[in-house]
Order: sequence, then structure tokens, then C-alpha cells
Amino acid sequence: MSTGTRKETDLIGTVDLEADFPFGIHTYRAMNNFNFSAEHIRPELFENVIIIKKCAAEANCRAGLISDEIRNLIVAACEEILEDIEKHIPPIHPYQGGAGTSTNMAANELIANISLKNAGKNFGDYDFINPLNHVNLSQSTNDVYATAVRISILKALKRFHESVRELLSAFLKKEEEFKGMLKTGRTELQDAMPISLGQEFGAYADSLARFRWRVNKAIDWIRDVNLGGTAIGTGINADRTYASGIIEILRQEIKEPVSIARNLIDATQNADQIVEIMGILKTGAVQIKKICFDLRLLSSGPSAGFNEIELPALQAGSSIMPGKVNPVMLEAAEQIAIHIISADNAVAIAVSESNLELVQFMPFIVHNVLTSIELFTGLCGKLPNVVLNIKANKNVLIKNIENSYAVATLLAPSIGHEKIAEIIKQSKIKGTTFIDELRSLNLVSEEKLNKLLSPEIMASPGLPVLDEN
Repeated sequence: MSTGTRKETDLIGTVDLEADFPFGIHTYRAMNNFNFSAEHIRPELFENVIIIKKCAAEANCRAGLISDEIRNLIVAACEEILEDIEKHIPPIHPYQGGAGTSTNMAANELIANISLKNAGKNFGDYDFINPLNHVNLSQSTNDVYATAVRISILKALKRFHESVRELLSAFLKKEEEFKGMLKTGRTELQDAMPISLGQEFGAYADSLARFRWRVNKAIDWIRDVNLGGTAIGTGINADRTYASGIIEILRQEIKEPVSIARNLIDATQNADQIVEIMGILKTGAVQIKKICFDLRLLSSGPSAGFNEIELPALQAGSSIMPGKVNPVMLEAAEQIAIHIISADNAVAIAVSESNLELVQFMPFIVHNVLTSIELFTGLCGKLPNVVLNIKANKNVLIKNIENSYAVATLLAPSIGHEKIAEIIKQSKIKGTTFIDELRSLNLVSEEKLNKLLSPEIMASPGLPVLDEN
């Protein structure tokens, strides 16, 4: 490889590039135009662009549009890039103008230059292999980038679906473990009727099961792509043999049953499926936030809070208070949930700005969606360890039941509301519990009282009627 610099020219002008710069003039301009922060485009998105370029070279060759030699060089370059995708990520910010053109052109230029290197030529010798005339042949940013977006989301959702399954499994195990442990229920943060700790965890599990079902459905919604539609979905400049063959090549390459959208124009200008998927992520984030806040509340204290459950200790909680342990993973979970809830709104606004024939803010959209899925997947990988190591503070649960007026509510149909109200009043005056007062009056036998205090009665449907006078 030569040293020094090389010149490249586009419609704007000419720039001097380092001779060993593996990209080209378009990437150079994008690096300088969009250098808002140190953040770069997501590796999985660029990886899928490269995969599409590899498939396009094969399809173009089969259509007789490029030679076997050019096809082989492009395919080999793509495989070299895919072997170490992190090494080849172009330093372009994810928030870029041009609907993804900078990412698509970075792939074209990188593939062309690596092909040239492997052919024994210098970077920039585009007369032999050209980023546009060969690598981008039969394509447009608007079908390549949009297809890469959908494949990236598809793969990410499949990984995420598995992580949700693991979290659901953890809650199901705790539901079984805690099923006989009665506790005080609460509505509006005030004492309510009893519930078992297992029932609480079972409700969490059911909400996660619904969420997992929604994610599974979302995977099916994102399988339709607009590859072959080129600029606006009409398929202009795409050879028909190429267009009919590339989708099958892509299926074999990624081992996913992707399909050509029924209406390529629709698939190019609309992204409502992505909005719906982001809405599903938001729905799950709302539920995760609710669950994690509940667990923080139930574990609060320990000496001056609910203290009904004990969370696993993950790290010291204070630089000034010895022995303090905070619910750090649950706090992190709620922050991730807030991010996803906010990203849903951002994605919806960006998609709504899809003017006429193109979703021009797709770089912003995909970055937010993929980041949200990555965060959520990582979180669901961490939370099962927290959930599985939750311990129930049985003594606190029993004490809270005895101190509540739940038994009074259950006895009201048998003893009468007025008598129950009087007993409650006396227990408040004396500073005793309702159960203590009930025992002192001998209104209910100890056998019946113990039965009444069982989960089978207190946390089950039906009307408990006692036979005492």
C-alpha cells in the first residue's frame, strides 16, 4: 500500500485523503459534517449493510451485470470486513442527514478499497472497482439501508425475546416458592385485602408473558423488506433478474425468512411497523418499571420501611453510611425503562416526519430502536439473578397481616359491620391489634381464626362465613 495522500473528487470538489484511508470522499465529508460526539453508527447495522452488499454482488453477477472476477473480489472484501466488523466501523455519527446515504456510501467505499487492495491495487483506483458502478450496482441507499435496518431489528428482537423468556422463568419460579406466604395487599399505598407473595409474583409473570407474546409477534412484522425498490420503491435502475434473485440470496445468507414487501413504494416511504415495535418496547418498559418500583418499595427500609422482601446485595450503597445497601439494579432498570419510554416518543415523531417518498430520519430512528433493544436485552439478562435471589421476610409478612384490618373485612359478613367497627375502634384506643381484641371477646374460636388466617381463605375468591354466633 502506498503512503502519502491521494486525491478524490465528487460534485462538490476535490479533497486530499491519506493514502491508506480505507474509505473515500463521501465518508470523509460525513465524518466532518456529523462529528457531534464520539458516538458512531451501530456495528450490527453496518454489518447488515455489508451482508446486503455481498448478496448484491452475487445477484448482479448472476444477472450478467458484473464479471466473476469483480464478484469474487467484492464478496471476499465483504467477508474480510465481516470477520472483524468492529475494526471496520466508519467513524460516522448515528445522527446523520441523508437518510443513511453516508452509511451506505461508507460501505461502498470500504468494500471497493479492500477489493482493490486484494487485487494488488491502491486505494482509490476506482477505474477497476468503483464504489458506485460496481459495489452499489442495482441499489440505492433507500432500499439497502432500510433493509439493513429491518434485518438489524429482526435479529435484535430475536435475542431480546430469549432474554424476556429467562426473566419470565425467574418470576414463575418465585411465584411457586412464595405461593403460601400471606401478606398485606395495598391499594393506593394503603392497606387492602391480603394476597400471597406468590400471587404478586404470579401477576408480574403474567404481564411478562403477554409482553413476550407481543415481542414474538413483532418479529414477524419486520420480515418484509424493500430490497430491489431502489430510490423510491419503483425499482428504477435495478435489473429484473437481479431484483428477483437477491431476496433468495439474502435469505440463505442471513438464514431468516425475509420477504419482499407487497408494495415496495409503501415499504420505502412508511415505517409504521417500526413505530409499532417501538410501542411494544415501551409497553414492556412501562411494566418493567412498575415491577421494579414495586420490588424497591417492598424491600424498603429495612428497619423503617416495608421490609417484606430482601433483595440480593450487589454493592455497598453509601460512602458515608456504613452497612447501607441500595437496590441498584432495580434503579438502573427504571432508568433504562425511562429511556425506552422516551425513545418511543422520539421515534414516533421522527417517523411522522417521513415526507412523501422517504423516511429521511431513518438513521435517528434505527439508532434509538436498536439502542433500546440492546439496553432492554442486557437488563433482562441481569434481572433474573436479582429476582431468583429475593428472600421473603416471613415474620414481617405475618406481623403486617396481624396488624391490618383484613380479618375484620372477612368477618364483617358473619359478625356484622357495626360490631366489627366497634372492635376496630377499641383496638385503636388500646393500641392493640384487631386480632388481639377479637381473641379477648371470644367471638371466634382459635381454630376458626387460624383457618381464617390461612392463604386458602384470605387470598382466595369466595365469601368466608363462620358458624359462630
